[in-house]
Amino acid sequence: MRYRQLGNTGLFVSELCLGTMTFGGQGELWSQIGDVQQSDADRLVGRALEAGINFIDTADVYSEGRSEVITGQALKNLGVPRDEVVLATKVFGETGPGVNARGLTRYHIMEGVKASLKRLQVDHIDLYQVHGFDPATPIEETLRALDNLVSHGHVRYIGVSNWAAWQIMKALGIAERRGLARFESLQAYYTLAGRDLERELIPLLDSEKLGLMVWSPLAGGLLSGKYGRDKDGEAGSRRTHFDFPPVNVERAYDCIDAMRTIADAHGVSVARIALAWLLHRPAVTSVIVGAKRLEQLDDNIAATEIRLSDDELETLDRVSALPPEYPGWMLERQGEVRRQQLDDSARE
Repeated sequence: MRYRQLGNTGLFVSELCLGTMTFGGQGELWSQIGDVQQSDADRLVGRALEAGINFIDTADVYSEGRSEVITGQALKNLGVPRDEVVLATKVFGETGPGVNARGLTRYHIMEGVKASLKRLQVDHIDLYQVHGFDPATPIEETLRALDNLVSHGHVRYIGVSNWAAWQIMKALGIAERRGLARFESLQAYYTLAGRDLERELIPLLDSEKLGLMVWSPLAGGLLSGKYGRDKDGEAGSRRTHFDFPPVNVERAYDCIDAMRTIADAHGVSVARIALAWLLHRPAVTSVIVGAKRLEQLDDNIAATEIRLSDDELETLDRVSALPPEYPGWMLERQGEVRRQQLDDSARE
């Protein structure tokens, strides 16, 4: 297990992060994703820690708060010292019937962090992430509330999830201008079958030194090896009843065909190749892996041992390449022209 700096901080997190969205099974939506209860969660968390994973991610809305409860209790049951795990959770979604029990207002953030700390049974959260964009609340209000949490010691670092590049950049500008704590990480969807992140967000992360946490690295199970042009998945598989995140299926099948060939050559699962490709991407800080069973988690952890060759990476990059899109193709053309001008000048 390797460890990487989180954004522009001195905090090191494992290249795999244990996701706990499968914990709890409470509520109509979350029951479709997973129904891992306390004893099984204890085993999953224990195995992750044994493998060197020091990073755990949850959210206040997962299983209507039940995921946080189970995660906190698992750490307590296992006797994990607080300083040996980096604990991340999120705020934004609806947590109650009231009109203010949602969003990124100061009101909801302050209420949300108190509830999360109580459910997790900890005195601070290492990475507190906003879970979506709230068009009704000024970004400055959100940042000031988060900055207060950092100043008071309830939160160590703050991050963002599922925002557009312009929204993140605006927030970074406000934070710098007002002297507020800034976002240090982005949690976002990124897979071989969905590389849209590379158009705007990854250049932003590189420029501003933000870490990248990848959610749903197997595209909701589509890249697990259970699916293909001639495979519909096992009965009860997540994608058979919960088709998310949205994917160009034909393009995904091309990726799966290429991954299967590489997986066979390595003698490993297709899922390991999908994860290994992400672990080879320079922008990726940590890949979030969720599991319902120990064998799933073990297979995911084994992806850290795979070293893809340059030829294998080139094959996967080619089959999964994004179609050209403006202004990307224009910027690329301008860059080529400028490089040629510099080469010509150097020869003169």
